[in-house]
Amino acid sequence: MLEIDGSAGGGQIVRTALSLSALSGTAVRIENVRGDRPTPGLRPQHLAAVEATAALCSATVEGAERESETLVFRPEAVAAADVSVDVGTAGSVALVFDTLLPLAVALDDPATVTVTGGTDTKWAPLVSYLKRVKLPLLAEVGLDAEVTVDSRGFYPAGGGRATLTLRPSSLSPLSLTDRGALRRLEVYSTATEEFADAEVAERQAAAVAEELDADASVGTEAVSVEADSTGSSVLLVAVYENSRAGFSALGEAGKPSEEVAAEAVEAFHRFHEGPAVVDQHLADQSMVFLALGGGQVLAPEVTDHVETNRAVIEAFGYDLAVSDGDGGVLLEA
Repeated sequence: MLEIDGSAGGGQIVRTALSLSALSGTAVRIENVRGDRPTPGLRPQHLAAVEATAALCSATVEGAERESETLVFRPEAVAAADVSVDVGTAGSVALVFDTLLPLAVALDDPATVTVTGGTDTKWAPLVSYLKRVKLPLLAEVGLDAEVTVDSRGFYPAGGGRATLTLRPSSLSPLSLTDRGALRRLEVYSTATEEFADAEVAERQAAAVAEELDADASVGTEAVSVEADSTGSSVLLVAVYENSRAGFSALGEAGKPSEEVAAEAVEAFHRFHEGPAVVDQHLADQSMVFLALGGGQVLAPEVTDHVETNRAVIEAFGYDLAVSDGDGGVLLEA
């Protein structure tokens, strides 16, 4: 059994360990789960990831309880199944899916996983980021997966629902070291129906388009949705010749639509002025795919997530180099 110390990082350690344990068939014991967090131990979204991963590899699990700081995961072979998991809070649906995506390389038949929880929440990528940024990039190296969003979930109630379909996949090496010219910008703005009269979704989209200063076409989409909690979000997708990146912001009480828009646009400008080919979310989330398929990715910087994720990946026997490259950080396997 492989033993991993989770005290130096957060949920990414758990997610990566689950993915690689399922793929390798190696049992894993994670101690001190999220030990450096104000509220250590497993949270609902981590438990949902454990439950969904276990269902796809018939794993036996110990310690899968809220606030548990020790998790033992003993997988069998990965196999197709239809799985439904309820986070029970506004915990991130996208991060549950992030755990499961690599399992496509071990499938012989399609699998579907439906998760209920938060689709548009803080401290995690939006489900729309997964759909419009991450999956299109990974599709180019062989990952056959899609996400359909049935309903949106905002903090605090969650209640959003999305389904991930995984099909048997074979990965080729990632090659994300030159993003090329900026081709277009896509703006996706969402607000719950309570904000329809104030046209929050439309105002967010218009404010993003107005703030942008780039030699590229800008397309906007604004929608009103039903949800258990009120909220709004905006996702700005930058589509380059050889890559794409996403920048999001969430609305909240007392936060003007223009401020939400400015937050996403400022994040885009910081990225666009630098040399990186992928954004910060994809920097650490691409690392398991680098380990499995090889290749190179030029990221903005070495974050704590990158360092802790690398340690877990190398514990499973993969070599992953992190070095300075062309003003960014080169991740290479």
